[in-house]
Amino acid sequence: MSPNRMARLCALLAVVVGGGCRSTSMRGVTRVDEPCDVPASVASIEPGTKQLALTSVSYEEPTPDSSDVHKADFTTQTELSAERLVEEVEARNPTLQALVAAWQAAAQRYPQAISLEDPMFMAMVAPASFDSNVVDPGYTLQASQKFPWFGKRAIRGHQAQAGANAAYFDLEDGRLRLSAITRAAYYEYYLAHRQLEINRQNLEIIRQLRKTAQSRYEANQVTQQDLLQAELELAALERRGIELERAEKVSRARINTLLREEPFSELPPPQQQLDSPSDSLDVSALQQLAVSQRPDLAAQSARVRAEQAAVALACKDYYPDTEVFGRYDAMWQEEPLQPAVGVNLNVPIYRGRLDAALKEKRFALSQRRAELEQRMLDVQYEVANAYEQVDESRRMLKLYDARLLPAAAQNVAAARGNYDVNKTSFFELASAQRQLISLREEREQALTNYHTRLAELKLAVGGSVTSKDKVDEILPPND
Repeated sequence: MSPNRMARLCALLAVVVGGGCRSTSMRGVTRVDEPCDVPASVASIEPGTKQLALTSVSYEEPTPDSSDVHKADFTTQTELSAERLVEEVEARNPTLQALVAAWQAAAQRYPQAISLEDPMFMAMVAPASFDSNVVDPGYTLQASQKFPWFGKRAIRGHQAQAGANAAYFDLEDGRLRLSAITRAAYYEYYLAHRQLEINRQNLEIIRQLRKTAQSRYEANQVTQQDLLQAELELAALERRGIELERAEKVSRARINTLLREEPFSELPPPQQQLDSPSDSLDVSALQQLAVSQRPDLAAQSARVRAEQAAVALACKDYYPDTEVFGRYDAMWQEEPLQPAVGVNLNVPIYRGRLDAALKEKRFALSQRRAELEQRMLDVQYEVANAYEQVDESRRMLKLYDARLLPAAAQNVAAARGNYDVNKTSFFELASAQRQLISLREEREQALTNYHTRLAELKLAVGGSVTSKDKVDEILPPND
């Protein structure tokens, strides 16, 4: 082959193949020539929709030494808070790690979706021509690159990114649900500790009352029935203590399971007192807030946008894709005919297949829209239901603090004074004390119910229940 012929062949191949090798920039994403340089983030899907920048996040398994230090730091705390427990559970939970990996995998579909297909190279020879004295050696070299119809790559990128957004919001939804489960376990742990403390305090009180009854019995001021009643009250409290110890162990086992530890591993004690209820909330504002920050709604909305992109892509299939090729064909003995360039086009003439594919995508889009609208209705109910339960617990606590506990304490004081002057029996004194014990336990139960239900309300709202952020539109346009 002559040098001029070789030069023309190289130039022709460079023109054809070079179109698939140049760096390409697309709206916040830059692809470079190196195939291993994966972009760290992808651009938002569409203006006017809920946007999300997907950043690459790596999860690394902790080394044995760092894991032991971290565990020791957690177990040696003087007090365990709900927030600290949630952080620890999230750091150890394998389901969240799986959701993170799923999101990372989905985020890597974007650079694949917007990329051109690999260029093709073809070589062909005529073996007999190399031994012939009549003709020159015959061979053909061809390089080609396929280019999809205008806009297809961008639409594929929108579809891939919508799927990545959905995976991210699935991760956030899983995080919220895990937080609610963890907080519920923590409040059970707190309640068991508080009721055990109340039980120990009441044991001391009943023991003192028994001493009083003992001294009065020895002074022939009361009958033996008072001593027997005191023993019954002590036995009842000890029985209650056994129940509460079991509840504390079960709640500790539940937390350790969330932490991926042995069920009865030691835990720091819970905080001394939970926060008091705040003012009542506005249920209408919470329902609007849920629309803007519920991650499952955002995930469903992203899936709607992915189906919208699928419909747009099906519309683009009515237009042909282009394949550009350059060829050097030495089968032609005439040198001017040997270099050639050309174009291949697919011809979309089978309209039945194309129409059916487009209808399929449109029906799938209608399905996703209906699912989103139904999910929004469900969210409104979930918020209303969770709100009413929180409001009930708030009002119950107010009743305990304002009326029930003060009245029960005064009743015990009056019964104690009457017993000291023989105006009432020990049974009536014990009944008053038993009522106060029961109300104190119920008050702690109501407080933990309030915080558990508040965590459920946060789950229903999708996060904070005090945000004043503007409510974004979740439903995508109908076109």
